[in-house]
Amino acid sequence: MSAAQTGSDVIDVETASPAAIRRFLRPELKRHSVTRRSQDGSELGSVDLDPAIFGIVPNKDVLHQVVTAQLAAARAGTQSTKTRAEVRGGGAKPFRQKGTGRARQGSTRSPQWIGGGVALGPKPRSYAQKTPKKMVQLALRSALSDRALGDKVVVVDRWTFEVPRTKDAVAALSALGLKGRILVVLGAEDGYADRSFGNLTDIQTIMSSELNAYDVLCNDWVVFTDGTLPGGAEAEAGPNAAPATPAAATQAAPAPETAPATASATAPATQAPATEAPAAEAPAESDTDAGTAAEAAGTADADTTADAPTEQATDGSDS
Repeated sequence: MSAAQTGSDVIDVETASPAAIRRFLRPELKRHSVTRRSQDGSELGSVDLDPAIFGIVPNKDVLHQVVTAQLAAARAGTQSTKTRAEVRGGGAKPFRQKGTGRARQGSTRSPQWIGGGVALGPKPRSYAQKTPKKMVQLALRSALSDRALGDKVVVVDRWTFEVPRTKDAVAALSALGLKGRILVVLGAEDGYADRSFGNLTDIQTIMSSELNAYDVLCNDWVVFTDGTLPGGAEAEAGPNAAPATPAAATQAAPAPETAPATASATAPATQAPATEAPAAEAPAESDTDAGTAAEAAGTADADTTADAPTEQATDGSDS
């Protein structure tokens, strides 16, 4: 039995699947932590980067293929040349077939003529390549891991630009100690930051949803915020960290008190129909009594009417 052994772990290479062997031979993820800072450069603690995104061994082959595909997809592909059928003119035979001593020609727009069409020339087409999603994701993780390995990843809590101003952007980069080409990853709420960094030639801004391997490799530094950091952040609060969690807990505390108030308010409304139920049944009993009285009165009138002819008949017999 042949087996591969690394330390105390052993795997049977004869019965194990190729995927299991690759996972077994895959190197361990490296863990990186960076200092979390504010816009003015003050330290707010440390952040542990996700090792599944920032701690893998960069795959250079996948990076090359994905970057090549991305650059190819960016090509316009609008180049075009005319064939001999598309060039204007050339409908008549330039000279007779025989007797001139020259090679026979049928059109002056053939490729060998000046002003003629182009044989096998380029035509408009798409240069896009189909790249698997998992390969694109692996390339991005490889690029981010390479920057994390060189300590080129910076985490800022948030951008606090009150108005778009390039001077404030330059001051923020100086406070963070960043030089060279910088990629700033922004969120949907960082509009002022995008405008502030827009006039700086060495700064590239990109939305977190559009982050890709090529832009990461083109820049020396990658700057994230708490909201745009891939994989989230496990932050360790420092001495200058803002107590954001207690404030959120204080705002959420009054929520349970509203439930009893609502229950007490709705309880009388639920019990009210029960107390009014007998009052609703009372008219029904009165209607029954009225009907009985009417029937009794009708019976009495009928008896009186029946007795009246009898009395008249008695009076007639006496007369």
